[in-house]
Amino acid sequence: MGWMHTARFLTTAAQLHHLPPINVPEIAFVGRSNAGKSTCINTLTQQKQLAYASKRPGRTQHINLFSLGKQGLTDAVLADLPGYGYAAVPKQDKIRWQRVMANYLVTRENLKGIVLLCDPRLGLTELDEVLLDVIRPRVQEGLKFLILLTKADKLTRVEGAKALSIAKLQAGGGEAKLFSALKKQGVDQVAQLLWDWSHEDPDADAIKQTSAETVEAVEPPSED
Repeated sequence: MGWMHTARFLTTAAQLHHLPPINVPEIAFVGRSNAGKSTCINTLTQQKQLAYASKRPGRTQHINLFSLGKQGLTDAVLADLPGYGYAAVPKQDKIRWQRVMANYLVTRENLKGIVLLCDPRLGLTELDEVLLDVIRPRVQEGLKFLILLTKADKLTRVEGAKALSIAKLQAGGGEAKLFSALKKQGVDQVAQLLWDWSHEDPDADAIKQTSAETVEAVEPPSED
């Protein structure tokens, strides 16, 4: 989708209070340091160096924001959160970033959706499960959520189907998809999903609810 290719650097922040207030939908990419998060963002946006993809996972220590929108306008923002779980990162940095990320995921008002990247050969780790526990209340309230199984080209068709089935169960009301930057598998589908998340009619649920109440109100009572 051409919309994803409009991505451009917006700002970077080491602390939540450094993030600018934004009134457009924001979609966060999270995951372990070696899950292929930066590569995924670069593939979706067709820009080789938009997100920093280091040969040493875990080096990104900031929240990086990228704006999306044609003709210079911004109608959505991508947030690249620091990878977690990499052993070479000092313990104090791990703790600090766990707190920053948890606060971001719980309190960021314009957060519309979360993409959790996972290497399907490893499955969801303990840290991934912790993250799921943090965001579960917001997902239940309507926050969009996707488990993206990266490096799918390294799986056989049977392995991919099994991993996808497990991830759908773990998503807890969210979605799950296979993705391969190398084979471009899932790229168009994920791009379309992010577009849908960002351009969903905010009044749609209210309209549906009103319609349902109206139907219920005019429906004649059933005869015994």
